[in-house]
Amino acid sequence: MKQQEIYTDILIVGAGFGGLGMGIQLKRRGTQDFLIIERAGDVGGTWRDNHYPGAACDVPSHLYSFSFRLNPNWSQAFSPGQEIQQYMRDCAREEGLLEHLRFHTNMTDARWNEAQQQWQVQTSQGLYVCRVLIACPGHLADEHLPEIDGLADFEGEVFHSARWNHAADLQGKRIGVVGSGASAIQVVPEMAKVASELVVFQRSAPYIIPRANRAFTEGEKRAFARIPGLMEKMRAETFWGGEFNFAQRRNIPRFVNEAREMALAHLHNQVSDATLRAALTPQYEIGCKRVLISNDYFPTFLKNHVRLEASALAKVEGKHAVAASGERYELDVLVCATGFEATRPPFAKLIRGRDGISLDEHWSRGMQAFDSIAVSGYPNLFIINGPNTGLGHNSVVYIIEAQVDYILGALDYARQQQVATLEVDAVAEERYMSALDERAQGSVWLAGGCKSWYVDERSRRLTLVWPDFAYAFREANGHFHSEGYVARKADAPQVPVSSVAEAIEA
Repeated sequence: MKQQEIYTDILIVGAGFGGLGMGIQLKRRGTQDFLIIERAGDVGGTWRDNHYPGAACDVPSHLYSFSFRLNPNWSQAFSPGQEIQQYMRDCAREEGLLEHLRFHTNMTDARWNEAQQQWQVQTSQGLYVCRVLIACPGHLADEHLPEIDGLADFEGEVFHSARWNHAADLQGKRIGVVGSGASAIQVVPEMAKVASELVVFQRSAPYIIPRANRAFTEGEKRAFARIPGLMEKMRAETFWGGEFNFAQRRNIPRFVNEAREMALAHLHNQVSDATLRAALTPQYEIGCKRVLISNDYFPTFLKNHVRLEASALAKVEGKHAVAASGERYELDVLVCATGFEATRPPFAKLIRGRDGISLDEHWSRGMQAFDSIAVSGYPNLFIINGPNTGLGHNSVVYIIEAQVDYILGALDYARQQQVATLEVDAVAEERYMSALDERAQGSVWLAGGCKSWYVDERSRRLTLVWPDFAYAFREANGHFHSEGYVARKADAPQVPVSSVAEAIEA
């Protein structure tokens, strides 16, 4: 028996900031023929999944939110994770997206049907067929568990920070935290409050700067609600402050030195013990990895029951965690704050284009996409939060909004020109990527002397991060470029729209 097909003109995969932003703007334009499938039971993406103790954003809330849905009620400058998720729930409900959302619907396979000029998307809830597929995977969507000998057989509790086990009894336990990245520096101070012993396995020390957080008063919230221009002004100041910091990522000595001095002064002010301070001092250039913000991470190591293990977790034997240094720790709980599958995202294995090749195979040398959104060989596919869209200095929501505008422009173009499919020309894609690769050279991500998730380990190319100012991304990729695409009208041969795009070279 033929499987029942659910047809929608536009299918959006994922209900994080990308999927919700896309859905909101479609809905506001009067478009009704779209669905959003979500593998979980709620919206929120990263903020739904990361509910570990201490979870909060490291971008100020008035910027880490939609410009078209300002929120006067943020509790503080850097709001906690559950508050961000509630904001996203409110967005979905108040913008009328609930009727378009299909929860507990996991994409398991997506294939382009050349004969029908449609995407056929197999899910856990049946087959969806669509003309346009918009993938919104998120950079921090799928957790990475390290390949550590014996970890699976650990005799205590073990879980990833993005899959926090709230049923686990942590009070008075001997806890090990594996990692020292953005999640770890929030988890560690919270674990110190409940653990009898706490060990932090640090493969490499992070740069950390002060967290300038404060609560907003009720008077400020009322003023934000009555005078939206106050929020817009705060957004603008935060955004351009972040843009100023990009000069450091370009490896300009003055700005690198200033940033490094700020971080090391923060460490010096909080840790007086020279030996401990040396162990917490990074051995690479600032910005090569994500620069973190915290006021309570360093002081945690001053507590008598907290131990910094300045080497990686090498193996697990029963209840013993063995560090690369050879030190052994008997533990009851292991929390893996070990990051995400970012440079090789799992969703890429599920999407197959005209030739039946998966995105993962197509990206064997690292992720790439024309205008950071579309891939040759994959007609009518757009990716939000895909290759070269991450930022190390500003709000990714700003990038998402630019990509939403791009897709809206593509949809408008296809409708006006009566085009059935749009597909990137392979030469245009390669020229765009060559320009990006050239722009990335000399940046602190490639020349900073570290190994980071921004860089694809197979090719050593910068595939995750946009190697320029955030405003430059919007200028380059905030509107649809018909140049560089191949258009096909229904039942007609492919026709180049125009000459290959100069793309980002301008």
